[in-house]
Amino acid sequence: MGILSKIFTAVRGAASEGGQAVVDHQALRILDQEIRDADRALSQSRTDLASLIAERRMADSKIVDIDRRIAEYEAHAGAALQRGEEKLATEVAERIAQLESERAAAAETASHYETNERGLRETIRKTEANLRRMKSQVDTVKATASVQRAQAAVASRHSGAQSRMQNAMDSLDRIKQRQAKQSLQYEAAEELQREETGADLDARLAAAGIGGAPGGASAVLERLKAKQLGSATEDRPTAAIEGPRRQIT
Repeated sequence: MGILSKIFTAVRGAASEGGQAVVDHQALRILDQEIRDADRALSQSRTDLASLIAERRMADSKIVDIDRRIAEYEAHAGAALQRGEEKLATEVAERIAQLESERAAAAETASHYETNERGLRETIRKTEANLRRMKSQVDTVKATASVQRAQAAVASRHSGAQSRMQNAMDSLDRIKQRQAKQSLQYEAAEELQREETGADLDARLAAAGIGGAPGGASAVLERLKAKQLGSATEDRPTAAIEGPRRQIT
């Protein structure tokens, strides 16, 4: 079948669907229409077969009727011969010959009908078998197409989910990078501020043990101990001088 015939079949298939939404591939729609055409041809073949059967049966009935009439005329001819009616018997014999000629024609017609009937029956049988096999295969193809569409939809959703997940991860990475960059910027700004105020230099001198006053509780405690020790040392000479003075008095 040529491409134009395929297109025409597709158009007729779309018309027969009555506006139903086309979900299958174009080839499936064409195949559906071709199967419908085959079904209609098969239905017409069954009608033709019924007509052939009727014609063959009519021919058979005609043969039976001719055989009955021939038998009657043969009986009449026999009776005429018994009565010596030679001329009448001859006329009856001519009628019998005519009926036998009609019977031969009817038998030939019946045989023709019977031959066509057998051929058409075989064609219908093969067509029905092929159609059953074809419809089964089409159902399998449609089921496979449906499964593949579902798989494609799942794959598409999975791909979309993966894409969205990847986008989210990329966004998260960008946020982390931006935050890390901001932290480094803040640290750099603090370093610059310390350099400008000299705090960085003081910190480095203190770490080296240069300059700066000790601080903290330990330093205060040591200072208090030193002060107390100094006070005690100053009190001892005064006591030694006052002692002898009391003795002199």
